[in-house]
Amino acid sequence: MKLLEERILKDGKIGAGNVLKVDSFLNHQIDVPFLTLLGKEFHRLYRDSGVNKILTIEASGIGIACLTAVEFGVPVVFAKKTLTNNIYADVYTSSVYSYTHQKNYEIVVSRQFLSNGDRVLIIDDFLAKGSALLALLSLIRDAGAEVVGAGIVIEKAYQEGGAIVRAQGVRVESLARIASMTPGDGITFCD
Repeated sequence: MKLLEERILKDGKIGAGNVLKVDSFLNHQIDVPFLTLLGKEFHRLYRDSGVNKILTIEASGIGIACLTAVEFGVPVVFAKKTLTNNIYADVYTSSVYSYTHQKNYEIVVSRQFLSNGDRVLIIDDFLAKGSALLALLSLIRDAGAEVVGAGIVIEKAYQEGGAIVRAQGVRVESLARIASMTPGDGITFCD
């Protein structure tokens, strides 16, 4: 999506450890009109898939998931990284390693919000090594639900996550695919 690539080049910053910081518009401060356009694009890509739930993981994926859900007219379910007192004990769980935070999380989704017969679209802000996406796929499969695909805002295509998930037969649509990224050379996108 050319509009997103232009925004990444304009406002994205390459931080320490080759981390792409897009927190000025995507995952800290949210540019709602801009993300609304991204949600419309995910709807265009998946509108014929029979989506009845959108699943994401806290916290950075929630904004784009909600704006995408508006287009589909369906609820958003987000996997929580901590089991809190207001979640029933009857949950699906999966483990995810966060490279950003350098730690493992057990993510949970209440069984009352994800079930057999659901047609689930995963929405997330980034895909790099694939750990979060694989954990979300595990939750969907444990629920007996069907994954219709994964909508990713930014994919680091030079890392293995996208290939791993696609090899499992999951349709992955990334709005921007980064081919390479270094502080010296900047960002290049896949064709």
